[in-house]
Amino acid sequence: MDLCIIGSGYVGLVSGACFAEVGHHVVCVDNDQRKVDALQAGKIPIYEPGLEDLVHRNVAAKRLRFTNSIQDGVDSSQVVFIAVPTPPQVDGSVDLTYIERVAREIAGVLKPGEYRVVVDKSTVPVKTGEKVADTIRRYNKGAEFDVVSNPEFLREGCAVPDLMNPDRVVIGSASQKATDLMKQVYEPFRAPILVTDVNSAELIKHAANSFLSLKISYINAVAAICEASGADVEMVADGIGMDKRIGRNFLNAGLGYGGSCFPKDVKAFIAISKQLGTPFKLLEEVERINAAQLNRFIDKVRNALWVLKDKQIAVWGLTFKPDTDDVRNSVAIELVNKLVAEGAHVTAYDPKGAEKAVEWKLIDPTKVKLAPTPLDAVKDAEALILATEWKEFSNVDFAEVKQSMHTPLVFDGRNLFDPETMAQFGFTYHAVGRAGGK
Repeated sequence: MDLCIIGSGYVGLVSGACFAEVGHHVVCVDNDQRKVDALQAGKIPIYEPGLEDLVHRNVAAKRLRFTNSIQDGVDSSQVVFIAVPTPPQVDGSVDLTYIERVAREIAGVLKPGEYRVVVDKSTVPVKTGEKVADTIRRYNKGAEFDVVSNPEFLREGCAVPDLMNPDRVVIGSASQKATDLMKQVYEPFRAPILVTDVNSAELIKHAANSFLSLKISYINAVAAICEASGADVEMVADGIGMDKRIGRNFLNAGLGYGGSCFPKDVKAFIAISKQLGTPFKLLEEVERINAAQLNRFIDKVRNALWVLKDKQIAVWGLTFKPDTDDVRNSVAIELVNKLVAEGAHVTAYDPKGAEKAVEWKLIDPTKVKLAPTPLDAVKDAEALILATEWKEFSNVDFAEVKQSMHTPLVFDGRNLFDPETMAQFGFTYHAVGRAGGK
């Protein structure tokens, strides 16, 4: 099939590459000419395992191309996906400026008698599909189209396998013609397809991410009880997760959730529920627990060091999760900035995210030293904080780490390391919700 994806950011680029990989012909549209030029030159603006090879292979096969022309994209496609940013506003509601603008631009290039399916791929509040349809009709009264909601469920760090082998595909549609075309788009993926109305499909994404955030806040609340009682949250989580009704995923105690999706989507769902007159108090508590979790962890560091001012602290990890270069709403960066605000001297290392953290001015390189390796980061450190659970941190020579540090004090914000192993190396080890935090 011939597909157009408007927006070549994280969702748009990954979706476009995967659609091309299964045989569709895809044109990705972006209004940032520099990004288009970079993609045409084979430069991938984000780090995602497997994505670069996927893009290069499908560009070479002429199944994937890039342009800044919506006219080109819409003219050459049966299905037009909207995958533009939906950033949060101050009150937590979603800024739909980009969605509305693209809807107007699509209306401006639709030709009479040429049917198109317009798909909301971006995460949007319920009833956005209705607004998109109204906008297109307002600016093109003769347009023949249907609007479909097709939320994405990609996890950064494993987005390619998530899209190539999805748990489910959700198609929110009021038109059988549009539904049939969307089923053709996804037929090569051999995934279960759930067809709903548009409003239900839009709610599914916010409800799913909010529920996963709830699981994280729940286990972090349990971790506090474990620390107070001497229990081990990892064992508790294993016991909970063995119940098939619950599952072990997202029951990992740590610094709390972050990133470009969970914080934004929880806030948006809270705002949506208020706008609809049905306040979601449970999610407000999920947010409160998440915000408190980082402060509890920093209290633990402060209690061990007494005063943070002028302390040499190494931080491993800056991205919000491993296997991505995404530093948006990263709890690790928030941690670094809180330490700096108290006068600590921080040296940080991250395999992929350090450059973006500086480029996007999320950390001040005059106040935070960036190390080229994990071992360089811990030299003369009085404490090491594990903030992002990159796999390479498990493979570091901890005998050398201990020798390099001024004080063998480790704070594991992701429960990555084994407490007994750390004790054997001679570290004083603090984790989250494990044996009183040691």
